[in-house]
Amino acid sequence: MTGYERTNDFGAAWLDADRNGCDTRNDILRRDLADPSGTRCNVRSGVLRAPYTGETIRFQRGLEHKRAVQVDHVVSLGDAWRTGAQQLSLAQRIRLANDPLSLLAVDGPTNQDKRDKDAATWLPPNRSFRCEYVARQVAVKHAYGLWVTPVEKAAMSRVLTIRPLVVAPSANLH
Repeated sequence: MTGYERTNDFGAAWLDADRNGCDTRNDILRRDLADPSGTRCNVRSGVLRAPYTGETIRFQRGLEHKRAVQVDHVVSLGDAWRTGAQQLSLAQRIRLANDPLSLLAVDGPTNQDKRDKDAATWLPPNRSFRCEYVARQVAVKHAYGLWVTPVEKAAMSRVLTIRPLVVAPSANLH
């Protein structure tokens, strides 16, 4: 993806955006893992029910497991940049990059497959999570004034017609 540089355009990764003393990555791991252990701000282990695949992954902090469990930007920063984030202030882009609404703990290989794709070019292999995934993308794009392409809108509409009463998620960490 050309046109943006992660640190310059979205700030350093995993800030303490909500000023609770913990970086955003640990906030998301604590929210999304079952039975998290470690300190409040340093999640050492837990169990992830990976939303993109439906698999259960036992997380243990370390390089091997860092690849197994990653925190994904549901609207990737590349997609956000292409669809309007370049018009946001740096403070707004930093907020977007650390917004719990836009972040999910997921399995690493599937996250790597997704990269910066939008809903027209990638959906979770776990079909039962697709409505929630697309609803979350819509909520994030709406919150930050990002747009969707006509092809992306059509893909989102197809997914959301399966479960039209799905509720858009909120950013609540608790």
